[in-house]
Amino acid sequence: MSARYAKHQGITLAGAGELRADTLTRALRHAPHLVAADGGADQVVALGHRPDLVVGDLDSVSDALLQTLTPQQLRPVHTQDDTDFDKALDLIDAPFILATGFSGARLDHTLASMNTLVRHGTRKILVDTGHDLCCVLPPALSLSLPPGTRVSLFPMGRVACTSTGLQWPVDGLQFDPAGKIGTSNTAKGGPVRLTADAPLMLLLLPVEFMDAVLPALLSARSWPPPVRAR
Repeated sequence: MSARYAKHQGITLAGAGELRADTLTRALRHAPHLVAADGGADQVVALGHRPDLVVGDLDSVSDALLQTLTPQQLRPVHTQDDTDFDKALDLIDAPFILATGFSGARLDHTLASMNTLVRHGTRKILVDTGHDLCCVLPPALSLSLPPGTRVSLFPMGRVACTSTGLQWPVDGLQFDPAGKIGTSNTAKGGPVRLTADAPLMLLLLPVEFMDAVLPALLSARSWPPPVRAR
């Protein structure tokens, strides 16, 4: 196993999905260390940046770019039962990770990224799609939002939540991906507080609220790691 790439500041993790210049610039403003997952390396170079590290099976990285990278910048991982998002998360460590380029035209890739996000639900990972922000809802999250702000909740398993500050409270509801979901709720304006009883709820907010969401996520209590069976 390769040594983990660890930083005291946030890490921007770029994938090979939809990635715009303004999205990458926004991520690097908050998380200055840049790691690319496989084909994401060519994308960040095309946008004028150089990755500190490239992780994955490297089959989607151009030969021209590979020739410019040092062995220290490459972390080949050739396992076939996980995605490049998974491979990268297994090798990086930071107080928080801003992931971008993991959504876009291919719906299967977007869904796989949401699956990865939940399976790493004990970590503070914020996905920036260029349109929305998405994270696993921590045990409790408090933030302030203007009235009418879209606040969507999408369960990835059976999970219960509570809320204050939403137009349609969610207290007492049992969410389930094959049953009750909570998309397109809105903030009443002012403080919003959300809780969840398991790391299975995705919170989605418009990307313009990055400066509100990221500090709230960082100050929130993390989910404890799962108990391993002996």
